[in-house]
Amino acid sequence: MGATTSVHRTIDAVWRMESAKVIAALARYTRDVGLAEEMAQDALVAALEQWPAEGVPRNPGAWLTTTAKRRAIDQIRRRENLHRKVEEIGREVKEATPDAGEGVDDEIGDDLLSLIFTACHPVLGTEARVALTLKMLGGLKTEEIARAFLVSESTVAQRIVRAKKALAEAGVPFEVPEGPELATRLASVLEVLYLIFNEGYSATGGDHWMRPELCAEALRLGRVLAELAPKEAEVHGLVALMEIQASRSRARTGPGGEPVLLLEQDRGKWDWLLIGRGLKALERAEALHQPPGPYYVQAALAACHGRARRAEDTDWQRIAALYQVLGRISPSPIVELNRAVALSMAFGPAAGLALVDEIAGEKALQGYHLLPSVRGDFLVKLGRTKEAKAEFEKAAALTRNEREKVLLLDRAAACG
Repeated sequence: MGATTSVHRTIDAVWRMESAKVIAALARYTRDVGLAEEMAQDALVAALEQWPAEGVPRNPGAWLTTTAKRRAIDQIRRRENLHRKVEEIGREVKEATPDAGEGVDDEIGDDLLSLIFTACHPVLGTEARVALTLKMLGGLKTEEIARAFLVSESTVAQRIVRAKKALAEAGVPFEVPEGPELATRLASVLEVLYLIFNEGYSATGGDHWMRPELCAEALRLGRVLAELAPKEAEVHGLVALMEIQASRSRARTGPGGEPVLLLEQDRGKWDWLLIGRGLKALERAEALHQPPGPYYVQAALAACHGRARRAEDTDWQRIAALYQVLGRISPSPIVELNRAVALSMAFGPAAGLALVDEIAGEKALQGYHLLPSVRGDFLVKLGRTKEAKAEFEKAAALTRNEREKVLLLDRAAACG
């Protein structure tokens, strides 16, 4: 029993590391992402059946790829109009054994990049893109994705099935887009990675303030993308942003799991190695001399905090100026809300409150719990505690995260 459990753990680790490569290699041959993912899963089942008895192969990734290719051949043979494709794949694996080292292609970099662009294709809805990315590129199980996003397994499974069907029906090619299409598609990829990271960094619901496993997965995929697309400044900008934000993870919660706000964090708990990596990624983005994009600017904002060893050393005037730049590149009431915070730190709470009151009627901010939370903070600093209490209570009623709700109610209680 112990040996079998050990092998199963090994299989799980191998799957996390190799599944994206296996699916990418298969998708290039079959030109069908859905079939590629299905055959990769079949290979995983075969590993679970055979490896405990036969031992873990010398090259487990190659074993999975070769086994999956053979399953794909069997599937394709059943389709009369695809005999040519069978012959092409068959020639490549005719002499292969499951332990052969040729299962992972030399072109795996291009294959992985193609898989990333396919899984994040804008023909899919946001939730479908996120689920498919975590499944195909992250190697996460359906139940793990469901647990992370607080939805049922069946919901996630349906999203993945519908996503693969939508890709097939739309005839989405398995390739890296070129020309004008590249910018649009790349924006979709970066959006998916940042959505995954943000759900891990500040969970929208549930009993936990953070879900570190999602942060780690988004960061891993971001680093992979940066190596596959080294000439895209926004990719390096997103990686820089995630590295610097992730550096604060240990300081963002107290002993009981309660949230600790940025200015109250023990910066000795920050991961300065991650900050260094983030600043290096920011330098890589700067060196490309491309027009600044939203992720680059947000990374520059995060760097202002990352460079400050003490909260009082933060350059709030530069942060306010950067938010103004971000507002021009990517206009949003939420960007303005963040700029209000920076203005209050640089020029006093009255300056922040004036901007908050100016944007309070924006449709995008209705029901957004951070609007009353930020307004309450300004009111406390201005000595208007009765009004502040009402704002914190309103924010607590709007948030779906239990940890955040407790924090907000505590702040309301402190107003007396």
